[in-house]
Amino acid sequence: MAETKKVALITGANKGIGFETAKQLGEQGITVVVAARDQQKAEGAAQKLKAAGIDAYPVVLEITRSSDFPKVYDFLDKTFGKLDILINNAGVSEGGDDWAANTAATVTQKQLRDVFDTNFFGLIELTQTLLPLVRKSPAGRIVNLSSILGSLTLHADPTSPIYGSKMVAYNASKAALNSYTIHLAAALKDTPIKVNAAHPGWVKTDMGTSAAPMEIPDGAKTSVRLATLPADGPTGGYFHMDQTLPW
Repeated sequence: MAETKKVALITGANKGIGFETAKQLGEQGITVVVAARDQQKAEGAAQKLKAAGIDAYPVVLEITRSSDFPKVYDFLDKTFGKLDILINNAGVSEGGDDWAANTAATVTQKQLRDVFDTNFFGLIELTQTLLPLVRKSPAGRIVNLSSILGSLTLHADPTSPIYGSKMVAYNASKAALNSYTIHLAAALKDTPIKVNAAHPGWVKTDMGTSAAPMEIPDGAKTSVRLATLPADGPTGGYFHMDQTLPW
C-alpha cells in the first residue's frame, strides 16, 4: 500500500532536474508527489511518470503563492499521513538575459526580491509548513537545491572557477539558502531528519542552457543521493555528487 512506502514531494517537478529527480526516486519504489505551478503541468508530469510504472501524484504548488501550502499539506496528510522526503527544487535565476545589470553595483530591488521570494522566502515558508509531516517519517530527508555559485569561499578566491560569475541576486539567494540549511539541520539535530544542500552541477536545462556540460539525468543524482541517505549519512552539508563543497 502507498501508505507504507516512502513518499517524496519535489517542487518544480514538471520538467528538468525536478522531473528527473522524481523519475529516479520513483524507479527506486518511492511514491512521488509532483509539484508544479499549475494543474496542467502537474498532471502532465505525473501522467508521464505513471506511464513509466511510477507511483505519482500531481499537486499545484507555486512557491511564491503561500495559499497553496496548506492545500498541499492537507493532501499529503490525508493521503499518506507523512512526508519522508522534501526536495526544494523549484528556483529562478534573475529572469532575462541582462546579466550585466545584475552586479552588486547595479542590481535592482525588484531583481533581489523576485529571486529571494522564490529561492529563499517561499522555500522556507513551505518547509516550515510541511515540517510536521516530515517529523512523522521514521527517516525524514530535506534536500535544498543550491548551487556552487552560493559558495562564499569560492567567490572570495580570485583563483576559483566561479570567481568571475558575480550575478548577485541569484548567488546571494543561494548563499542565504546554504545558511538556512545549516541552521535547519542544527535545529533538527536530535531527530532522524537530515537536511542538506545540493549543487546539481551545470546542467542542460532552461536555466543552465544548452552550453552546460552535464545532462539532466546526471544533474538529478545529487538530490537523489541526499534524499535516500542512510541513517549514518551526513546532515548540514553542501554536496555535489559525493563531494563536499566549501561554504
